Amino acid sequence: MLYCDAMLKQVLEQGREVADAALERLLPPATQHPTSIHQAMRHSVFAGGKRLRPILCMEAGRLIGAHAGAAALPAGIEDVGAALEMLHTYSLIHDDLPALDNDDLRRGRPTCHKAFGEATAILAGDALQTQAYEVLAQIQCPAEARVAIIREIAHATGTIDGMIGGQVVDLEAEHKKPDLATLEYIHSSKTAALITASVVSGGMYAGASAEDVGRLRTYGQSIGLAFQIVDDVLDVTQSSEQLGKTAGKDTAAEKTTYPALFGVEESIHRADALVDRGCAQLDKFGERAETLKGLARFLVERKS
Repeated sequence: MLYCDAMLKQVLEQGREVADAALERLLPPATQHPTSIHQAMRHSVFAGGKRLRPILCMEAGRLIGAHAGAAALPAGIEDVGAALEMLHTYSLIHDDLPALDNDDLRRGRPTCHKAFGEATAILAGDALQTQAYEVLAQIQCPAEARVAIIREIAHATGTIDGMIGGQVVDLEAEHKKPDLATLEYIHSSKTAALITASVVSGGMYAGASAEDVGRLRTYGQSIGLAFQIVDDVLDVTQSSEQLGKTAGKDTAAEKTTYPALFGVEESIHRADALVDRGCAQLDKFGERAETLKGLARFLVERKS
């Protein structure tokens, strides 16, 4: 099968539609009392994100299902994707707060604390995290898989090699001379961990074997790190209008980034090598893996 840009665009568009429909169904309506918190949650969730984590989750589930002979997307897997997007959005709301990255723009819209105030933004992030785990507790898969998925995602968002731990080290590394070990820890924990959990949880939901989970994990870790390297590059090469968020923030804060350590060209080379490594893990699946391989390439070729 020849995989082309048009096919990938269709995957992204359809995946975003499925994820948005699940989020609409699973989030409290804006009219639900207390309305202020639900409006704030929805302001950030429906700000036009790419839905990469839900799409990676669903496509990993599709890959494993197809490998086992199933023809369709595993029923109910979109709820796992929606929960992942809630967790991702919660992290963005908190990252944008004055005490952390102090940003006014996210996905081309005012950040949550700018639109609703700092207190409500903090609570909106907390509420999205809580809602995500309520959703995960009810996903339609065997109990053993449900527990494994919740454990996987909770670890990926926690303090040990997870999103919160990565954020802490990122803050502590500001205004210091960057080194590779610190840089890799920040990126692998703050960004790649949740991307990896997205891929792995999709595979687990579809009944992946331990061997296949291992392949998906390496793929996720590789493309997740590549994704953040490209984010670092875009921060210094694109405008705020192109990014939908404030450009140049990393440089201004003297953050530890790949361009700061290696320069733009070498950073791009490293991202490409990571994508090649990740995609090689999926060779076993043959043509069925072309969508996930295409998504990996999209992550490093994107401009926002």
